[in-house]
Amino acid sequence: MKRSQPEFRVTGDGSHTLYLKEMGEYYHSTHGAIRESEYVFIEKGLKACESSSLDLLEVGFGTGLNALLTLKHAREEGLTIRYDALELYPLPPEVFMKLNYTSWLDQEAGGWFEKLHRTAFNQVTEITPFFHLHKMQQDFISFDPNRFYDLVYFDAFAPGKQPEMWSSRPLTNLFQALKPSGVLVTYCAQGKFKRLLKEIGYEVESLTGPPGKREMTRAIRPA
Repeated sequence: MKRSQPEFRVTGDGSHTLYLKEMGEYYHSTHGAIRESEYVFIEKGLKACESSSLDLLEVGFGTGLNALLTLKHAREEGLTIRYDALELYPLPPEVFMKLNYTSWLDQEAGGWFEKLHRTAFNQVTEITPFFHLHKMQQDFISFDPNRFYDLVYFDAFAPGKQPEMWSSRPLTNLFQALKPSGVLVTYCAQGKFKRLLKEIGYEVESLTGPPGKREMTRAIRPA
């Protein structure tokens, strides 16, 4: 199914998000897109991993904000990252080129953003010597991981909008693709979702959420 072009919105910290009218859904928190991504995925996800060399999977590449912030942090902390990302509906250039995330970054980091989007799907591309990106244009439900991950950014649209994304079979596949002590982080704190994670075998933590949200979830595959 082809999606209509999303609409731009300015969030509480001045950074852009996109609004998908047909789903009635935002790509990020309206309280602050950068603030949310930094807190949920970098602070509570990437920084929770102790290794300096990481295999990472993002479910929902979207605007590329999580990948951009991860790349920035990797440079600052001397990390090496192989970044896989699923995105069934890539944004066209007339959308991603208008997003204002690079306004918060230095010139080098700002230059990465367009490259993250323009790199071809379904092949591994070196963005920097310490960051390799593999974007896959496919849906999460049919995704069959063929490698193991230290960290998963689960950034799908909300359970009420895409319930199939938050169901047992794909989340079990993710569990099996996590390395021992591997981490999954998401903005979602729905009780049904957390109970399902526990049933699958994850150790589930309810953490204080980003601005505008009481809680978020971090789940770990036991060692």
